[in-house]
Amino acid sequence: MLDKYIKLALEEAKKASRHGEVPVGAIIVKDNKIIAKAHNMVEKKKNAILHAEIIAIAKASKRLKNWRLNECEMYVTLEPCKMCTEAIKLSRIGKVYFTLKKDEKIVTNKSDFIFLKDYERQSLNIIQTFFKKRR
Repeated sequence: MLDKYIKLALEEAKKASRHGEVPVGAIIVKDNKIIAKAHNMVEKKKNAILHAEIIAIAKASKRLKNWRLNECEMYVTLEPCKMCTEAIKLSRIGKVYFTLKKDEKIVTNKSDFIFLKDYERQSLNIIQTFFKKRR
């Protein structure tokens, strides 16, 4: 199942890239069912907080009619920023799986944030391709 969710998050990241957004995708899963998927929409909506994680949390909360996402997991293509990390904590998401670290010097010591190194190359390729086209 992990592979399926990461592939969907990567597809969301590619969708963001096609729309001129920094390519980050997020998926939220509960009981092995996808309840939300999102990608960055900062540029499109001209809103600095519309990161993939924030949008996915909003969608999942709406779908479940509850802001508490205790039994949910998030799959995201880039290590969440501080804003998104706090939103994830506040929404009580159980586990967060991410495929690309922002800074190798920073060690994520939170047991509920899990770095999936096996998918790092795919995420890195999407981001590098996006920024090469922008320059």
